[in-house]
Amino acid sequence: MATVDLATVRNALTGLVPFVRLIGPEFLEHEEGRALLRQPDREELHNHVGGPHAGVLFSLAETASGAVVIGAFMDQLPIATPLAVSADIRYLKLARGEVTAEALLSRPAADVRAELADGGRPEFDVAVTIRRADGEMVAEMTVRWTLRPND
Repeated sequence: MATVDLATVRNALTGLVPFVRLIGPEFLEHEEGRALLRQPDREELHNHVGGPHAGVLFSLAETASGAVVIGAFMDQLPIATPLAVSADIRYLKLARGEVTAEALLSRPAADVRAELADGGRPEFDVAVTIRRADGEMVAEMTVRWTLRPND
């Protein structure tokens, strides 16, 4: 399987999901099973205490998880549609300024592909940590994804 590059992942997500274009995260790194995104500090995305709104943090984390999924399973898109099944987020500290979200696939992509090839509808988690510029973790999120076979 060919590795999908960062630009391809970014273009796929910004092309498929208009909301990603609205919040405007920067795609910094991608390798199979991992993605790193940064959310620039923008006043129009702030909450009442001057940091990124909780919805922005959630969206950044979900987008980072989507970058992992698109990057790991782009070759499966002709036969399956990736869908977020559920998400659980914990806000830990106040976020200020720009933040980064690092997303990691919970199991080997090859195992997910094999389950799909065997006629299953695989589910898998992507764990995301959101950090301030000083490295402090401000939130953590787990997104459960599925690859729904196309009919």
